Amino acid sequence: MAQRIHKKESIFHLIYRFFFIILGAGLAAISIELFLVPNNIIDGGVIGVSLILDYLLSGIPFVNFATLLVVLNLPFMYSGYKQIGKTFVISSLAGIVALAVIESYLHNVEPFVTEEILATVFGGLTLGVGVGLVIRHGGSLDGTEILGILLTKKLPFSVGEFVMFINIFIFGWAAFVFGIEEAMYSVMTYYIAFKTIDTVIQGMDETKAVIIVSDYYTEVSDAILQRLGRGTTMLKGRGGYTDNEKEVIYVVVTRLEVMKLKGIVSDVDADAFITIMSTQETKGARFKSAIH
Repeated sequence: MAQRIHKKESIFHLIYRFFFIILGAGLAAISIELFLVPNNIIDGGVIGVSLILDYLLSGIPFVNFATLLVVLNLPFMYSGYKQIGKTFVISSLAGIVALAVIESYLHNVEPFVTEEILATVFGGLTLGVGVGLVIRHGGSLDGTEILGILLTKKLPFSVGEFVMFINIFIFGWAAFVFGIEEAMYSVMTYYIAFKTIDTVIQGMDETKAVIIVSDYYTEVSDAILQRLGRGTTMLKGRGGYTDNEKEVIYVVVTRLEVMKLKGIVSDVDADAFITIMSTQETKGARFKSAIH
């Protein structure tokens, strides 16, 4: 079998990727400086710690959010350089520096809103879109996740659990510094941003992976291809009770095609067993999200 040659990233794709990383960092800076900071609302992770320290150390020269964000993230970037990869660390540093620089320019701009609930909702949405764009294009604005990736290899926790534990302490600290209500708004902002990040990373065209077990697998597969325009993959299976070999159909469809797929399968075999699962991401030249 011929060995594939690893291709370097093209200049066009590199520029495209860094454009969206900087755009995402800019949106995050807008959220922080024009929505969150004026209302004493913070995010989690290193961004949240930087905001709290900026508030507490505001009288010290040259100590500000931009400087703190870069300095606090550097140890995580250094630690993750060998474990996670050079490309990821460079992309993350570019996003962090862009966030720090843009935030500095926005420091004297009038805030968009002073109503806390509006700042929470729209600040969280803007922050989520910004951070999501950075992550989707190969970077990160928060070293906490990098630390989580490194430590969870030795600890019995997932990255998500580790980040959650860290943020509990950060929001608890915020309650002492800014007050209980501001800390609660901060938790709401974090939740909104978290959900928005998922949407940006996964895209709006949510896909579903479907597994179908049917004695009429050939007819079902043909019907899916002819009526839905989706190719299928046949997997070998064995019944746990009967010990009989079975053909299992695997197909990926968009969220809006699920009902049509179920109708197609039911028309061919009303007794077919169907399992529908959400997918994180679907890639491939043969998969198109057009609705038939």
